[in-house]
Amino acid sequence: MARIAGVDLPRQKRIEIGLTYIYGIGPNISRRILQGLNIDLDTKTDDLSESEINSIRKVIDSEYKVEGELRTEVSMNIKRLMDLGSYRGLRHRKSLPVRGQRTSTNARTRKGPKRSAVKKKGGVRKK
Repeated sequence: MARIAGVDLPRQKRIEIGLTYIYGIGPNISRRILQGLNIDLDTKTDDLSESEINSIRKVIDSEYKVEGELRTEVSMNIKRLMDLGSYRGLRHRKSLPVRGQRTSTNARTRKGPKRSAVKKKGGVRKK
């Protein structure tokens, strides 16, 4: 089993797809890495030699921020916006959409499930 950047890559998938399991590596970067190393995109992860895995590891370590380092950078960027008190930082703090989407309807992913209004008990008062 190939382990790169602390992630176990799936065994029976093409290496082009397998690399995308690493946080920070998408399909385009995966293709670029493999083409730079002259590794066939259709090769299964299990079929890679130890030297090919090591060369992929070296390229990722030297050229790309992935996994923990990237997650830390992203969270620090968000924290910086919140500390500055910028509009985007305030939206992050309130857990609302940051990029101008409407919130009167939709936005349920950011806002969470609907909270129903509390209704007071009681009917018509008689004198």
